[in-house]
Amino acid sequence: MTASHLRFLQPDGWAAPRGYANGVAAAGSMVFVAGQIGWNALAQFETDDLVAQIEQALANVVAVLRIGGAAPEHIVRMTWYITDKSSYVARQKEIGQVYRRVMGRHFPAMTLVVVAALIEDRALVEIDATAVLPA
Repeated sequence: MTASHLRFLQPDGWAAPRGYANGVAAAGSMVFVAGQIGWNALAQFETDDLVAQIEQALANVVAVLRIGGAAPEHIVRMTWYITDKSSYVARQKEIGQVYRRVMGRHFPAMTLVVVAALIEDRALVEIDATAVLPA
């Protein structure tokens, strides 16, 4: 589902991106979601599995969006920070399945950054997001 206040930006002649958009133009009220990691509502890790932590981090993003009156289809950009590139690459299919289960088939502008570590020692991923609600 695509929100009507969003326009996905794809330059002519560019190869279509897979799992993200090159850019998004939006109009409306903005909702900013701070970096969410793969722990539960009580700030406790239930797993040290990358895919499971991604699923929890995405669910946490959705929970914050809901409080702001937004949903995954309102997201215009996300930044993912991961600590293990090889694990991410090896498990991309599983990560895509988890993403679609939590976020649907909405693919905003995204950036993936490999970092040496995150503040919480057990965190394997951190995801922040910006959403725009229709005016």
